[in-house]
Amino acid sequence: MEPPLLAALREDGSVDPAQDPALPNEDLLFLFRKMLLLRALDEKAVSLQRSGRIGFFVPSTGQEASEIGSGFALSDGDWIFPSYRDHGVALVRGYPLSALVGQLFGNASDAMKGRQMPNHWCDRSINLVSVSSPVATQLPQAVGAAYAAKLRGEKIAVIAYFGDGGSSTGAFHVAMNFAGVYRTPTVFFCSNNQLAISLPVSRQTASGTIASKAAAYGFEGVRVDGNDLLAVCKVTRDALAKARAGGGPTLVEAVTYRMGPHSTSDDPSRYRTQEECDAWREKDPFRRVTRHLARLGILDDEGAKRLAEEAKEEVAGAVKDCEAAPPVPPESLLEGVYAEIPWHLVEQRTMLRRAKE
Repeated sequence: MEPPLLAALREDGSVDPAQDPALPNEDLLFLFRKMLLLRALDEKAVSLQRSGRIGFFVPSTGQEASEIGSGFALSDGDWIFPSYRDHGVALVRGYPLSALVGQLFGNASDAMKGRQMPNHWCDRSINLVSVSSPVATQLPQAVGAAYAAKLRGEKIAVIAYFGDGGSSTGAFHVAMNFAGVYRTPTVFFCSNNQLAISLPVSRQTASGTIASKAAAYGFEGVRVDGNDLLAVCKVTRDALAKARAGGGPTLVEAVTYRMGPHSTSDDPSRYRTQEECDAWREKDPFRRVTRHLARLGILDDEGAKRLAEEAKEEVAGAVKDCEAAPPVPPESLLEGVYAEIPWHLVEQRTMLRRAKE
């Protein structure tokens, strides 16, 4: 039996009480602002790449509710193993916009000093593990971290993000099986955006849903409308609470759609129709949440436009500051690599500095 598609927001902006996370108005506005910030970042970063000012970007337009809603459900102490499309999770957990933008430029404004390709960020202060390029490699890592937490008696949860394409990998099977056997406090969050780059989900799995795969590993699979901010928040929050309480893992399938390209190296017009995009654009997560906020009387159209402009200005300011930063000094290659730099590399660094004079 396939899991039902859970939703909270109705067409008229009202909420199904059974799926309502009962967030206060200030939290709703906070989440709406983060969604706007994420979309503004997407639009600006794609423009920067197209104009040759950054090298690469992975947009998440259309998936804002999945990222922001699930990220908000996390608690301090939880661990995050993201994929490269989860900027929103990082932002809502407190990762600074300036750090994210600086990482795209890879200059002196980048905490990683240009050593990692764009869209591959991390932040130890919020337990956000570094993004990896290979698909789904973060899943066994997340389960390992969750198992360690269980052995230590820590009442935390670990969330692992991946796309529908990741569910067809060996890493997915290994992680799911281990999590099921050892009842690790893991939440597997699959953003099913219908495409693994160019491959439709219907061509990569015979299962009716991604969520139904959890049954084979002995734990619960939940399917949620990924464009419904409130439903995503509640489903993820419930799964995380169950994990912390010793209830074992959960697989969450958030059904959403990637409106833009897979990355700035991709041309989606080659593998999907405009009609398909237009149909999903009608389900834009912003339409859902703005109707709800208007129904509550806490945000009208003018207010929404003003907040959208503020988000664009914040992104533009971060880009201006980060782009103006100088290049990373070549000698920084040796920093953060050794506890004590070996003598021969010290000599090479000295030679490099003299050559620059």
